[in-house]
Amino acid sequence: MNGTKEQTVSRRGGAKKYFHDLFDLRGDMMSYEALDEMMEENTHIYGSNMWILIMAILIASIGLNVNSTAVIIGAMLVSPLMSGILTMGYSLAICDLTMLRRAAARFGTQVVISLITSTIYFSLTPLAAPTSEMIARTTPTIWDVLIALFGGLAGGIGNTREKKGNVIPGVAIATALMPPLCTAGYGIATMQLRFLLGAFYLFSINTLFIALSAAAVTKLLRVPSRSSLSEKEHRKLHRVVRTIAVVTVIPSIILGAVTVYSSVVDSSISRFLSRELVFADTQVVQSSTDKMERKISVSLVGMPVSDEKIAQLQERLADYGLEDYSLHVVQNRSLEGETDTDKLTIAVQESTIRQLEEALQKQEARILELEAQSAAGTDWAKLASDAAEIFPWLSDCACGLMRDGAGEYALLTAEASRAVTAEEQQTLEAWLRTASGLDRAVVLLG
Repeated sequence: MNGTKEQTVSRRGGAKKYFHDLFDLRGDMMSYEALDEMMEENTHIYGSNMWILIMAILIASIGLNVNSTAVIIGAMLVSPLMSGILTMGYSLAICDLTMLRRAAARFGTQVVISLITSTIYFSLTPLAAPTSEMIARTTPTIWDVLIALFGGLAGGIGNTREKKGNVIPGVAIATALMPPLCTAGYGIATMQLRFLLGAFYLFSINTLFIALSAAAVTKLLRVPSRSSLSEKEHRKLHRVVRTIAVVTVIPSIILGAVTVYSSVVDSSISRFLSRELVFADTQVVQSSTDKMERKISVSLVGMPVSDEKIAQLQERLADYGLEDYSLHVVQNRSLEGETDTDKLTIAVQESTIRQLEEALQKQEARILELEAQSAAGTDWAKLASDAAEIFPWLSDCACGLMRDGAGEYALLTAEASRAVTAEEQQTLEAWLRTASGLDRAVVLLG
């Protein structure tokens, strides 16, 4: 009987030890002396460290400028910024204000050098347009706060190990310190406040919450405090840190809520369009949403949809949680019997046309108008205006009636804001034939 009890106790003790060892943070950590020595070393400024930082900033700036994710990741691996942030968190946890000041001074110097370097680069580069990689760094949300928190926890744990592993480079990539700092430099160089403030706010979020996470890890590891502060001074320091954290995180929570709400609305609108706007002879070629005015705009090509059907669709919005939105439908179709109708519909679907204006009349009236027009009586000015509305990448449009040995034909000349594919050219010609009522149409683009 006693043997059975001893075996039970042994098994319990073994299981407890197993789970203790499994989650023990102190098992492979550096000694307190070695950890303190490493953190003190991180407060010193070396010329080599600054030159590595400058090279990393230039690499990241080039990566942002050419929209290369791989290059940006490479720059984050080279960057020496992370060690300074972890040191600030460590010194805050042990209440060593001298170390905190030195670490903050070193980190501040690095930030200034980074901003100067990236500003100079973006002032000289011929590629002035912002890329998607830059734009992505201008709207931080609560998710960025969480990434910085978890990244800081991982970095704080990894930085205190005897064997470092690849935790710090991984945290540098996940929390992305370099790209927002370079994007802020782009904002300075191009005088765009949105890029400067948005990107620097993201950088500040990452810096603050990585440091706070590192401080939390230091507390968990029970690193001895060096504090000579009184209890009142301790409370004041903690109050200041909490206030800074709350003030920093509030805008990101608001932006995060807006992002989530916008995502929910976009999902509801997508479901509404895919389920309700399905017609046999009519296709949706473009849709857009104005969330400020709460309006959904839809452009249709094909057989006209009746006003009664559109009213029913408006009522159906409530089933998708969109009862406060209005539905705005613009319709356009080609003449019956036109052999290129299908080709026109497919090509227009694939193009990025903008909202069709309500100036395009109801389909029956449009058909009567086109049938009543002779080649000489066509309103060519209106035709040119319609072309610019239906195909937004056209400008300076002009239409007219031309004659050659084969007879009369419609001519459209315009400037294109981008390269036009052969299929888009065919689409324009098919549309011009339909709208003019002529058998031939020629499109000349500049």
